[in-house]
Amino acid sequence: MTTIGLIGSGHIGAQLARVAIAQGYDVVLSNSRGPETLADLVAELGSKARAGTAQEAAEAADLAVVTTPLAAIPTLPVDALAGKIVIDTNNYYPQRDGQIAELDNESTTVSELLQRQLPTSKVVKAFNHIAFMHITEHAKPAGADDRRALAIAGDDAEAKATVASFIDAAGFDVVDLGPLSEGWRVQRDTAAYVAPFNADELREKIGEAKRYRDM
Repeated sequence: MTTIGLIGSGHIGAQLARVAIAQGYDVVLSNSRGPETLADLVAELGSKARAGTAQEAAEAADLAVVTTPLAAIPTLPVDALAGKIVIDTNNYYPQRDGQIAELDNESTTVSELLQRQLPTSKVVKAFNHIAFMHITEHAKPAGADDRRALAIAGDDAEAKATVASFIDAAGFDVVDLGPLSEGWRVQRDTAAYVAPFNADELREKIGEAKRYRDM
């Protein structure tokens, strides 16, 4: 894989672009406001970065990242993402996203909604329970003492292995939650959300996770 395509280039997207370039990837950034609004970020990132439309980022991507508000999910370039691994960084914030009945009643999860929108893509939940600045600030080399761990969830084992390798190279251990349906265990307000934990601690916090209805 040589190119990361980012659909959404806010705080998390920009940080993941920095991480990807440090690993030797090219990156194509996009947002809802147009490529010209990303000129400063592209200039900062250097020659391995360029801006495009969401369609162009999806088409270029060997590995795609969707890091947009939930309202943008229906606008995603489904055909261009077909068959590709798609990292989903999102969380449900009703004050931003409005009330979404399926998420309110917990009959599905954020990443399952994305997977439904992208039926032939391989969605992997990742980077949703870390503050954006910590993606670079908390990174440590493999084997370092008290290395922070991040959780992933997904229904495709090969896709999860690819994302786990990216996360490890980015500076974090990986804890596999299992299928996408288990992604709720690191959603907002759960015990694992945002706070830094090593792998053993993260597994413990995941085990303590409660559904919103049980909080």
